[in-house]
Amino acid sequence: MPEWPSTLDVDALLADGWRPTPFRQFILKIHSRCDLACSYCYVYEMADQTWRSRPRRMSRDTVAATAARIAEHVTAHGVESVEVVLHGGEPLLAGPAEIEHAVRTLRAAVPARVDVLAQTNATLLDDDYLRVFDALGVGLGVSLDGSRDAHDRVRRTADGRGSYDRTAAALTRLTSPAFRHLFRGLLCTVDLCNDPAETYEALCGFGPPAVDFLLPHGNWSAPPPGRTAGLPATPYADWLGAVFDRWYAAPGRAPRVRLFGEIIHLLLGGWSASEQVGLSPAAMVVVETDGEIEQSDLLKSAYEGAGNTGLHVATHSFDDLLLLPGTAARQIGALALAAECAGCPVGGICGGGLYAHRYRHGSGFQNPSVYCPDLLALIRRIGAAVQADLSARPKEPR
Repeated sequence: MPEWPSTLDVDALLADGWRPTPFRQFILKIHSRCDLACSYCYVYEMADQTWRSRPRRMSRDTVAATAARIAEHVTAHGVESVEVVLHGGEPLLAGPAEIEHAVRTLRAAVPARVDVLAQTNATLLDDDYLRVFDALGVGLGVSLDGSRDAHDRVRRTADGRGSYDRTAAALTRLTSPAFRHLFRGLLCTVDLCNDPAETYEALCGFGPPAVDFLLPHGNWSAPPPGRTAGLPATPYADWLGAVFDRWYAAPGRAPRVRLFGEIIHLLLGGWSASEQVGLSPAAMVVVETDGEIEQSDLLKSAYEGAGNTGLHVATHSFDDLLLLPGTAARQIGALALAAECAGCPVGGICGGGLYAHRYRHGSGFQNPSVYCPDLLALIRRIGAAVQADLSARPKEPR
């Protein structure tokens, strides 16, 4: 039986006036392997194992074809700026020469501003690499899960060695006066085994401009650790709530935390800028090392081939992807919500949660997030804090 969104009628959506949102973020998997073996990795440890059949590096021909397709897309839609994320695997395994070639090829071909970010585990990030990124103006996001014990619990090499010391040393280099302007922030996967306050303080110790807390990937058919369907417990809301309380109490010294900021912005009537929460259309696309065009690579956590499109940069435009049901499902906002979400008082804030977390075998992606109770509890906690803060402010005279 077909699973949603394969049954979504894109022609009917177009006839009703819906128009797709052009892509503005392009994730390039420039290297498909990694020098770590993190236990929660959605690329290597979860349902989709297509990385095994892909080339290790993105070839220069594929880089050129991708650049041409991005140029075609921004020209067709009048897009003035795009973000390219060098990703993997571990992108630094591609080597500085290939990274430099990719960045210069993209910027030479695309008639728009091209901001480039590399998302890395930083184990290979030495001064030579930093000088290359500095010369290219490439920002750096680093994955760090907290203190040494917290980080090394899951972010280890294949032979079991921890990676914290190398990552911390790289962060010390990155945050030096010579290179700090390249630092874009830290990415931390929530681990219920780690103390939330200790984790937050360990991250803040590196002075990040921003911190992204990510819920471990899972769904109704493969639940994340500690998340049991039907039980009232909200362990992830409790963990994130403890971090929120510390963060909200110290606005002057706190880094930007995207999840909290997004929820507050939505509560105050704004729109989201990420897929974690809210109903804003997704505008991100993935290009694999072999040139295959994929939807969000986070879909690899659902089932084998969940992100596949059958498209390739050598033969298809990014506009071809815009008209697929899977893309439309991530761009139609409230129309993609499950009935439970549509009737929920915070449905427009939560937005059903991250799309990949909604999957259930047999019905597809039109379900609430597997984190539904946690998201509800977290939004209410943040909402209560913001409301109390607003209520305490003196009213301005009319």
